[in-house]
Amino acid sequence: MPNPPHAISIIIPADEIEISAMRSQGAGGQNVNKVSSAVHLRFDIRASSLPESLKERLLVLRDQRITADGVVLIKAQQHRSQALNRQDAVARLHGLVQSVARPPRPRKATKPTLGSKKRRLEEKSQRGQVKSLRGKVVD
Repeated sequence: MPNPPHAISIIIPADEIEISAMRSQGAGGQNVNKVSSAVHLRFDIRASSLPESLKERLLVLRDQRITADGVVLIKAQQHRSQALNRQDAVARLHGLVQSVARPPRPRKATKPTLGSKKRRLEEKSQRGQVKSLRGKVVD
Protein backbone atom coordinates (compact mmCIF):
# COMPACT_ATOMS: atom_id res chain seq x y z
CA MET A 1 0.00 0.00 0.00
CA PRO A 2 1.81 3.15 -1.20
CA ASN A 3 1.92 6.22 1.01
CA PRO A 4 0.08 9.35 -0.11
CA PRO A 5 2.38 12.10 -1.43
CA HIS A 6 1.87 14.28 1.68
CA ALA A 7 2.62 11.46 4.13
CA ILE A 8 5.86 11.34 6.05
CA SER A 9 7.57 7.96 5.81
CA ILE A 10 8.42 6.53 9.21
CA ILE A 11 10.37 3.32 9.61
CA ILE A 12 9.77 1.18 12.68
CA PRO A 13 12.61 -1.32 13.21
CA ALA A 14 11.44 -4.93 13.38
CA ASP A 15 13.34 -5.56 16.63
CA GLU A 16 11.15 -2.98 18.42
CA ILE A 17 7.97 -4.90 17.56
CA GLU A 18 7.12 -7.96 19.63
CA ILE A 19 4.75 -10.39 17.92
CA SER A 20 3.29 -13.50 19.54
CA ALA A 21 0.91 -16.05 18.03
CA MET A 22 -2.14 -17.53 19.71
CA ARG A 23 -5.25 -19.44 18.83
CA SER A 24 -7.95 -17.38 17.19
CA GLN A 25 -11.38 -16.83 18.74
CA GLY A 26 -14.73 -17.62 17.18
CA ALA A 27 -15.89 -20.12 14.63
CA GLY A 28 -13.37 -21.84 12.42
CA GLY A 29 -14.14 -25.51 12.43
CA GLN A 30 -11.61 -28.14 13.44
CA ASN A 31 -8.68 -25.92 12.48
CA VAL A 32 -9.35 -23.24 15.11
CA ASN A 33 -8.30 -25.49 18.01
CA LYS A 34 -5.07 -26.65 16.39
CA VAL A 35 -3.46 -23.69 14.64
CA SER A 36 -2.20 -20.50 16.28
CA SER A 37 -3.23 -18.06 13.58
CA ALA A 38 -4.13 -14.95 15.65
CA VAL A 39 -1.35 -12.46 16.34
CA HIS A 40 -0.73 -10.11 19.27
CA LEU A 41 1.55 -7.20 18.47
CA ARG A 42 3.24 -5.19 21.26
CA PHE A 43 5.10 -1.96 20.60
CA ASP A 44 6.59 0.08 23.46
CA ILE A 45 6.35 3.74 22.44
CA ARG A 46 8.69 5.08 25.13
CA ALA A 47 11.44 2.55 24.39
CA SER A 48 11.19 2.97 20.61
CA SER A 49 13.55 4.86 18.31
CA LEU A 50 10.79 7.19 17.09
CA PRO A 51 11.43 10.95 17.32
CA GLU A 52 10.44 12.48 20.67
CA SER A 53 7.76 14.70 19.14
CA LEU A 54 6.12 11.65 17.56
CA LYS A 55 6.28 9.73 20.85
CA GLU A 56 4.56 12.60 22.67
CA ARG A 57 1.76 12.81 20.10
CA LEU A 58 1.25 9.02 20.26
CA LEU A 59 1.13 8.99 24.06
CA VAL A 60 -1.38 11.86 24.14
CA LEU A 61 -3.57 10.09 21.57
CA ARG A 62 -6.79 8.76 23.10
CA ASP A 63 -6.77 5.30 21.56
CA GLN A 64 -7.93 2.15 23.35
CA ARG A 65 -5.02 0.21 21.85
CA ILE A 66 -2.48 2.29 23.82
CA THR A 67 -2.09 1.28 27.47
CA ALA A 68 -1.33 3.64 30.35
CA ASP A 69 2.28 2.38 30.23
CA GLY A 70 2.64 3.58 26.64
CA VAL A 71 2.50 0.16 24.98
CA VAL A 72 0.53 -0.33 21.78
CA LEU A 73 -1.41 -3.62 21.77
CA ILE A 74 -2.87 -4.79 18.48
CA LYS A 75 -4.69 -8.11 18.05
CA ALA A 76 -5.09 -9.37 14.50
CA GLN A 77 -7.23 -12.44 13.82
CA GLN A 78 -9.16 -11.50 10.72
CA HIS A 79 -7.32 -13.85 8.37
CA ARG A 80 -6.93 -17.61 8.56
CA SER A 81 -3.16 -17.54 8.13
CA GLN A 82 -0.68 -16.28 10.68
CA ALA A 83 1.39 -14.52 8.02
CA LEU A 84 -1.55 -12.42 6.83
CA ASN A 85 -2.53 -11.58 10.41
CA ARG A 86 1.07 -10.53 11.10
CA GLN A 87 1.04 -8.24 8.04
CA ASP A 88 -2.33 -6.84 9.11
CA ALA A 89 -1.10 -6.07 12.65
CA VAL A 90 2.07 -4.35 11.38
CA ALA A 91 0.04 -2.35 8.84
CA ARG A 92 -2.34 -1.20 11.61
CA LEU A 93 0.64 -0.15 13.74
CA HIS A 94 2.06 1.84 10.82
CA GLY A 95 -1.36 3.43 10.27
CA LEU A 96 -1.51 4.47 13.92
CA VAL A 97 1.97 6.02 13.77
CA GLN A 98 1.21 7.71 10.43
CA SER A 99 -1.92 9.28 11.90
CA VAL A 100 0.21 11.41 14.23
CA ALA A 101 3.23 11.82 11.92
CA ARG A 102 2.25 15.26 10.69
CA PRO A 103 2.01 17.81 13.53
CA PRO A 104 -1.35 19.54 13.87
CA ARG A 105 -1.62 22.99 12.32
CA PRO A 106 -1.72 25.73 14.94
CA ARG A 107 -5.06 27.47 15.29
CA LYS A 108 -5.17 31.10 14.24
CA ALA A 109 -7.20 33.28 16.59
CA THR A 110 -9.90 35.28 14.79
CA LYS A 111 -12.19 38.09 15.88
CA PRO A 112 -15.95 38.03 15.39
CA THR A 113 -17.19 40.23 12.57
CA LEU A 114 -19.17 43.39 13.21
CA GLY A 115 -22.28 41.82 11.65
CA SER A 116 -22.06 38.73 13.86
CA LYS A 117 -21.73 40.93 16.97
CA LYS A 118 -24.86 42.90 15.98
CA ARG A 119 -26.83 39.71 15.24
CA ARG A 120 -25.84 38.24 18.61
CA LEU A 121 -26.90 41.37 20.52
CA GLU A 122 -30.20 41.60 18.63
CA GLU A 123 -30.94 37.95 19.38
CA LYS A 124 -30.10 38.50 23.05
CA SER A 125 -32.51 41.45 23.31
CA GLN A 126 -35.27 39.50 21.54
CA ARG A 127 -34.72 36.56 23.89
CA GLY A 128 -34.88 38.91 26.88
CA GLN A 129 -38.20 40.32 25.65
CA VAL A 130 -39.67 36.83 25.23
CA LYS A 131 -38.56 35.87 28.74
CA SER A 132 -39.93 39.07 30.27
CA LEU A 133 -43.36 38.19 28.88
CA ARG A 134 -43.29 34.88 30.75
CA GLY A 135 -43.74 36.55 34.14
CA LYS A 136 -46.88 36.63 36.22
CA VAL A 137 -49.78 38.64 34.83
CA VAL A 138 -50.46 41.73 36.97
CA ASP A 139 -53.89 43.49 36.79
